[in-house]
Order: sequence, then C-alpha cells, then structure tokens
Amino acid sequence: MEPQTPIKKPSWLKVKLPTGENYTRVRNLVDDHKLHTICQSGNCPNMGECWGAGTATFMILGNICTRSCGFCSVATGRPEAVDPFEPLRVAKSIQTMGIKHGVITCVDRDDLEDGGAEIWVQTIRKIRELSPGTTMETLIGDFAGKWNNLQLVLDEKPDVLSHNLETVRRLTKQVRVQAKYDRSLEVLKRASESLQRVKSGMMLGLGETKEEVLESMNDLRANGVNILTLGQYLQPTKEHLPVAEFITPETFAEYKVAGLEMGFRYVESGPLVRSSYHAEKHIF
Repeated sequence: MEPQTPIKKPSWLKVKLPTGENYTRVRNLVDDHKLHTICQSGNCPNMGECWGAGTATFMILGNICTRSCGFCSVATGRPEAVDPFEPLRVAKSIQTMGIKHGVITCVDRDDLEDGGAEIWVQTIRKIRELSPGTTMETLIGDFAGKWNNLQLVLDEKPDVLSHNLETVRRLTKQVRVQAKYDRSLEVLKRASESLQRVKSGMMLGLGETKEEVLESMNDLRANGVNILTLGQYLQPTKEHLPVAEFITPETFAEYKVAGLEMGFRYVESGPLVRSSYHAEKHIF
C-alpha cells in the first residue's frame, strides 16, 4: 500500500485524554486479570468516556486475529491456543465491576474447527452464572459461514446479537479482505430468526457514496437488523487504509433520520460512534 498524505482531522473528532478514578480502576482491573479489550486493541476514541463510566468491551479468544482487515488495528497472525479459563476470568471481572450491561466481542479464529463457538458458549454461561442480572451484547464474527457454529451462540439467546457489516458492498473486498458482504447479511438474517434484538454497524469515510450507504442500510433492515451504528473510520496506523473523507456531523444526522424512517429501532450515528457506544440503551 503506497503511503498517502493524511487529510487533516476536523475539530469534531478531538477527544479528551482518558483520566479519572473510574478509568484508572477499570484499567487496573483489565491489566490484573490479563483481559483483552477491543477498547485498547481497537484504539477506540471513546475509551475514556466508557471506562470512566465503569464499562468496557471485552474481547475473547485471545488478541491475535486470523484475518487481516484493512481497517483494524488488532494484531494479525497465528493465535495462541484457546484458554479454557478465559470465560471465567471475563465473567469474574464483569461481576467485580458490577456491570449492568456487558459487551463481549472476539477476534476471528478461522484456525479453529468451531470458530471459537464453544468459548463463546462458556463465556455467556459463566457471565449469567456469576452476574444473573447483567444483560449482554455479543459482537460476533461470521464463523466463516459455518452455520452450525453460529447456531451454538444463537442457542444461548444473548440479549443483543451484533455482527458488523463494516462497509458497503463495493468496498467489502478491500476493507474486509476475508469477509463477504452477503455472508454477513446471512449471519444477521439467521440471528433475527432466533432473537429479538439484532445489531450491526458501519464505518464511513472509506470512499463510499451516500447512495451506497443508504443501500447497505436497506440491506441490513431487510435482513432483520433493528439496531444500527454509524461512525467515522479513523486510520489506526500508516499501514492501514487511509481516510478518504471525514463525514460531517450534519451528514451523520441525516443518516440517523433516514435509518429511523426505514424502521430501525435505534440508530447511533455520529463521528465518534463505535459499535458498542451507548450499548446499554439498546435493550428493549
């Protein structure tokens, strides 16, 4: 990938550095329990706000992904062996933090026959065992289209099932190298047939057109998605895809109106929105 001169980041994307007692407490807890969070691995701009409020998005199945998406800062390579004690560590941390609504995500594990489904199942069960009052969002991958593995997670009936489309059809091969647009829609369709709350998200500013964004939003709605997040793509490192455009807050507001008119129950749309932003509000 040839280096490109980055375009200047607009004022609306500036965030305060994370500080505060709660932020420090959560960070220490994550470090002490040797947990992985997408907050850190994904360089999330909302980490200070969320950790300051005592919430975090935990990442299971290690912190090395078998895929090499052009937008993601999570390390790519050969993952370590699955840790059977990871579900208990995550569940204990959620219990210790007193989290009312937990978000769990994962790296892709195409090296595993079950795609990590068993660890997903055990994590959901352990959280419910230790924190029965905690509601849960599971942000999953596509299990490489092995639907029996997806079904193992769906059978656990998470409160919210989330799988991100990430970008429009035309850009999928470039942005999500090993993923497929229609396979992601199939994940969401199958989830909507089993669960009440199905969620997906997209990053904007990768070179998509407004027409393509609206087309993808319609595709998501047609496949049973009722919670949508739209946020600005930010380039993690110089090796990742460059930002093609910074989308204005006004345009994000227009997409929110369009999404609600399409029938989405919730639409989080703004430059700093990420897939787990305000996740606790998506329980209905």
